[in-house]
Amino acid sequence: MEIIVNTPPKDDIQTAIQRLVERFSFFSDWKDRYQYLIDLGKKLPEFNATWETEANRIHGCQSQVWLHITQENDRFYLSAKSDATIVAGMIALLFWVYNGRTRDEILNTPLDFLGKIGLMQHLSPSRANGLYNMIKHLHAHVQSAP
Repeated sequence: MEIIVNTPPKDDIQTAIQRLVERFSFFSDWKDRYQYLIDLGKKLPEFNATWETEANRIHGCQSQVWLHITQENDRFYLSAKSDATIVAGMIALLFWVYNGRTRDEILNTPLDFLGKIGLMQHLSPSRANGLYNMIKHLHAHVQSAP
């Protein structure tokens, strides 16, 4: 996966989700899936240090996470950072699905893709809570945007 900043996605959101599920299905065990998740997290674009503000900080995560969201026309773009490799990988999943999407796409896409790749069944409660809080932060931002 290549993360392209501030460029509308090439595929519709359902195709992007299908490709994500297919990628994870290549791996037969969770050790390999976790490694793939870590590798995805290493591909996150650099995060501007000025965005490390309290408004961008995701609460409820064991690790430090910041999520900065910008809007260009009708699309929303993510920038994010975490000090934990697994969490950075979870951020990359959010990029894969939500980056460059419209308000309707973000708010109306079910989160079942997390179950389809098996992630929710393998996250600790604290990591699952952190992922939920990242998505909650994204939804709140998108809902309140002009």
